[in-house]
Amino acid sequence: MAQQSELNFHTRKWVKPEDLNPNNSLFGGRLLQWIDEEAVIYAIIQMENPHVVTKFISEINFINAPKQGDIIEIGIIATGFGHTSITMRCEVRNKLTRHPILTIEKMVFVNVDAKGKPTPHGKKEISYVKHRLQKGSQ
Repeated sequence: MAQQSELNFHTRKWVKPEDLNPNNSLFGGRLLQWIDEEAVIYAIIQMENPHVVTKFISEINFINAPKQGDIIEIGIIATGFGHTSITMRCEVRNKLTRHPILTIEKMVFVNVDAKGKPTPHGKKEISYVKHRLQKGSQ
């Protein structure tokens, strides 16, 4: 089931000297590390299971290179739910200028059991912690 909604920009990062490549811009590997971490946290929250693994990341489109001192933000949205997986889209932008930095159209994460085997998660749509808390208090 596909979800059409606004990306959630929760994580912000400040580009520091240790994040730079020899061109004095943000090292792409560092940005991909930040994205993978943000996406897996999103998947863990959505599937309500701390055992989630990265399965697939589609083409990565680097649009602009952040420089030292820039503040960037990472946006993630679920676009679909499989039997054992969640598919997401990602955008990264400059927090202050809103200029795009990177897009990834498809990231797939798989829900696994304690032994690492894919396991059904039972989700069909995006859920938010505040809604789960409200359900639990009724």
